[in-house]
Amino acid sequence: MKREETIDHQIKATWHAISRMYNQQAAKYGGTMSVGYVLLNINTEEGAQATKIAPQMGLEARSLTRILKSMEEKELIYRAPDTVDKRSVRIFLTDKGIEMKSRARETVLKFNEVMIERIPPAKLNVFFEVLQIINKTIDSNNIYEVVANH
Repeated sequence: MKREETIDHQIKATWHAISRMYNQQAAKYGGTMSVGYVLLNINTEEGAQATKIAPQMGLEARSLTRILKSMEEKELIYRAPDTVDKRSVRIFLTDKGIEMKSRARETVLKFNEVMIERIPPAKLNVFFEVLQIINKTIDSNNIYEVVANH
């Protein structure tokens, strides 16, 4: 089997293409795809608990810490104590952060519009079904055993 015929290669190659496109768009405004995703995961009114953002994005806490520090320096976010749990910190968007979040959201929605226009609904449904099967298979407790014994 050629590398191009493997499922993981196709997913990775596609994600890299999407990632490059998002980074090119974000760079126009001094951002990155990672910053855009963090912005999209922060509630505009209520902010977000710092400890909850990393798991939502599938990031390690260390990676998120670096991104948040950079975002703070660029004045996209600010930190404040959680009013309910004083031990916790909440991340809030600045006006500049809200503006950049809006651009990130627009970019994601436009990408989806283009894909929906180009991919027939039946194929898109199959695509989502296949990805769900892949995710459920990976999430199942015995996937490593199945792969090792296959």
